[in-house]
Amino acid sequence: MTRPEQIRDFLAQHGYGDATLHPMAGDASLRNYVRILEPSRSAVLMDAPPGKIDVRPFLSVAGYLSRQGYSAPAILAQDESAGLLLLEDLGDDSFTVVLRRSSARQEELYAAAIEVLAEWHENSRGFDNRQIFPMPLYSTDLLIKEAGLFCAWYLPQVLGADKAAGLAAEYEALWHEILTATSLRTDSWVHRDYHADNLMWLPLRRSVHRVGLLDFQDAVYGDAAYDLVSLLEDARRDVPPALAENLLKRYISACRVDPERFLAAYTVLGAQRNSKIIGIFSRLAIRDGKRAYLNFLPRVWRHLEHDVTHPILSRLKHWLDAHLPAGQRGFLVVSPG
Repeated sequence: MTRPEQIRDFLAQHGYGDATLHPMAGDASLRNYVRILEPSRSAVLMDAPPGKIDVRPFLSVAGYLSRQGYSAPAILAQDESAGLLLLEDLGDDSFTVVLRRSSARQEELYAAAIEVLAEWHENSRGFDNRQIFPMPLYSTDLLIKEAGLFCAWYLPQVLGADKAAGLAAEYEALWHEILTATSLRTDSWVHRDYHADNLMWLPLRRSVHRVGLLDFQDAVYGDAAYDLVSLLEDARRDVPPALAENLLKRYISACRVDPERFLAAYTVLGAQRNSKIIGIFSRLAIRDGKRAYLNFLPRVWRHLEHDVTHPILSRLKHWLDAHLPAGQRGFLVVSPG
């Protein structure tokens, strides 16, 4: 069968044979999403091409979140081998959409997002039995590999392939030194992509259930500070500095963590994440033709430049200043082909 025929057959098997299909905005992966509409109900189809996307991590994390009482989409039907999932429809009101309509609700929504993080990080701390719930460990090697996307995809575009290749080993060694010297933990459940586009506002639900969770299939055991960075150093929208500072204080107070250690981890993971994102957005444009992501690079660079002002990242700041002066940051022009 063709893929459309396979999808129609899957929907018919699960009682949606007469539904109308409406494509939805996708994410940065190869997954596609389709809203399935009938007169009295709706659902969302995740179309994950077999051999390219494995739906099992999504199913595993969705099950864990639901069992813990969080608002992940319920799994209505699944065909793992075909890469097809039928999910609960959480609507269209992502934090991004709600805040576009009313920026005055910023503090309300972000406070709710912090409440979710504080609760689940507190509950999951020390929960590292990977036989019960297998997830990758956010190890130093994985963090360095991700940061290396900066050298692999952004640097060659601005410095040329040969010079970028010559700097890669020095850059990796620098990150190894930074991460080894930072007291990062690996004992919390980390969403890994916790930002306004992946959070749904569900005002008819109460407490932490008001925040719907999406795009969590890459979850890891890591340092809780990473999720705060994802939320407050968002690549796609600005969070006012005063609000971000207040939210960080609220989280630190709620979780009773050591402020100095947490803020050091927050800063280092911010620089790591922003370096990674610069590489990923460059790759999306160069390899996949998704050039709209280049529009976010100036904001991500601003985040990175702020992060490296912390003394713990002074050597990274020096490296960036030496090899990438201001005129080579922020923008990337990708020619056709």
